[in-house]
Amino acid sequence: MGARSQEGIVTAHRAGIRNRLLAALPQADLDLLTPYFQKVSFEPDAVLVRAGDELDPVYFPHSGAIAFMLDMPDGQTVATTLMGREGALASFSVLGPSLSSVTAVARVAGTASLISAARFRAAFAQSAAIRNVVQIHARAVLLQLQQVAACNALHRVDGRMARWLLQLHDRVPGDLLPVTHDVLAQLLGVRRTTVTLTMSKLRQAGAVPSDRRGSVEIDRARLEKAACDCYALMQRKIDRMYCEELSAPQPAHAPLRESAIVASDEADGKSRAVSRAGK
Repeated sequence: MGARSQEGIVTAHRAGIRNRLLAALPQADLDLLTPYFQKVSFEPDAVLVRAGDELDPVYFPHSGAIAFMLDMPDGQTVATTLMGREGALASFSVLGPSLSSVTAVARVAGTASLISAARFRAAFAQSAAIRNVVQIHARAVLLQLQQVAACNALHRVDGRMARWLLQLHDRVPGDLLPVTHDVLAQLLGVRRTTVTLTMSKLRQAGAVPSDRRGSVEIDRARLEKAACDCYALMQRKIDRMYCEELSAPQPAHAPLRESAIVASDEADGKSRAVSRAGK
């Protein structure tokens, strides 16, 4: 996670591992997970977890962007967080079997490695390094939740839209974002007409040179000026957290008490289908 200007701050533990949590693990700890990984790809609008579903399996994205969407009683939705290769979807399953309170929807196509929640809990119990990256990731998600909640309450739609576009840009190669006005309306929790009017303001400011055919072209420098202060503040805190704590050496294989180790899921290894959201 983090602005492109700061992406080089955190160096991967080993070349070739794109997920930043996995890249930070010592090889011995990573080996507790890799035999059970399945590689999957997901398309835009793919639903990875629905609200009310059990948090299983755990996804470690290598690319793409996943939005956590909160469904309101009146049928509207609003995004609470955005996750890419810096995170792990359903990692909170280490606390025990639980149901998701949000719907996780792919907003940008990508790839991920997935592992059953039971297998992940077993590795979590055996490895201090895995527990460390989960803790850091949980704090980063909580920080983003708090900042987005404050931003939604205090800041104008144009500043908030610029923030979401910057967060998407952090996870997309190039300056052309594959995102529609409908998706932006869902992220912001506003009507599509509001998105159209706000996009017009950003075009006039030169922050969005064009937005047509389901994509938005951005001028990052101008978009950063249009964004509210929340984006820079949030990303600076999270980047510092990842830089200073995620890369800190951890003792390999420091198990929890035996009673805390969860048995592996016998069904692990079966392929799982990723559902697509209906339009």
